[in-house]
Amino acid sequence: MKRRDKEYLTTGQIAKRTGMTIRTLRYYDQIGLLKPSQYNHASVRLYSKEDLVRLQKIHTLKYIGLTLADIKQIIYEGSLPEQDLKNSLMVQKEVIRQKIVHMQYVSKAIDEALDLLREHPTETDWDSLSDIIQTIHTEKNWGEQYRNALRLQARIRLYDRFSANKIGWHRWFFDQLGSASDLKILELGCGDAALWSRNIDRVPPSWSITLIDISPGMLEAARTNVNDQRNQFAFLMADAQAIPFQDSEFDVIIANHMLYHVLDIGQALSECHRVLKHDGQLYTSTMSKSHLQEMEQLARAFDPDMRVLDNVMERFHFDNGANILASQFTDMELIRYEDCMQVDEAEPLIQYMTSTPMNARFYLTGDKLEAFRSYLNEKIQEGNGSIYITMDSGFFLSRKRS
Repeated sequence: MKRRDKEYLTTGQIAKRTGMTIRTLRYYDQIGLLKPSQYNHASVRLYSKEDLVRLQKIHTLKYIGLTLADIKQIIYEGSLPEQDLKNSLMVQKEVIRQKIVHMQYVSKAIDEALDLLREHPTETDWDSLSDIIQTIHTEKNWGEQYRNALRLQARIRLYDRFSANKIGWHRWFFDQLGSASDLKILELGCGDAALWSRNIDRVPPSWSITLIDISPGMLEAARTNVNDQRNQFAFLMADAQAIPFQDSEFDVIIANHMLYHVLDIGQALSECHRVLKHDGQLYTSTMSKSHLQEMEQLARAFDPDMRVLDNVMERFHFDNGANILASQFTDMELIRYEDCMQVDEAEPLIQYMTSTPMNARFYLTGDKLEAFRSYLNEKIQEGNGSIYITMDSGFFLSRKRS
């Protein structure tokens, strides 16, 4: 049936297409999780294509393990338009992949406990049982994992669509490592190993690469993402403040946009100096204080109390980075990545702003979100069709001379 040039389905038709029960659909309506877009003259519920997209997301999130209350909060956060089906599905796939990795990690812990029980069948291995419990509880908040993936996608989409430099950060940064043979490389806080997964076809076969992260979930994601057919990569859960290697082991150490998150940066740099070989190189990437500042200015001009950019960046940036590194390194240079954005749509900017850890996502809801959207559209018109956003990132290249 047609309403306002859109196709609608009744509750019964939706149930037939999806295999769900009519009772479940009515319950979703009752609790405000999935309300129909229209009612006909006989008060029959009518669902649009956008409602079906929302229903698909609801059931994927249920499969991940979220409660209906958590799902309702995510669905109506407004971080990602329901019409953006491709990106919505990408986020869902990423979180499912993370859960698969986590389940494999739990399975491995159980296998190790079983092996010990086979060797000592009459003894209870309390340490193994504790390890299993700890592993199950590690990163178990899948609602937050989903939100994090959603927010990461918002940032990636903005960069991919509007960055002037089409080389891309990860490809450019990899190029700076050079192509010397037989390098032994350590990356601190590797995250999901994007640097390597996006350059895997270009890694010289003689390189030996160790990836460490304090998060076991991230480390397993890194292991999954890296297609290591030549067995060049090792993965280890470790803290950058206590690197578990002998002195002078590595030719190159990488801290890619992570040093400002380390609790004791001086201790981490001391550890980097210790495990680097003589003439070894340390790559510490960060950005200037002008990076994305137009976003912060737009937010504060709209509401003086609204914040977008994470204050953690203040701990290690272009202006103070050299002084911080000087505690351990005397030979260093700053190398910049040239880029900027000309953003001609309001929605990607809103999605980015609401993706950060700051308070913009709490401010931009309801009528205030609509007012901010109008405000951005006015600014786009005033800027001859776009808003200029400064991008100023790069890295300090430090060398161990003593």
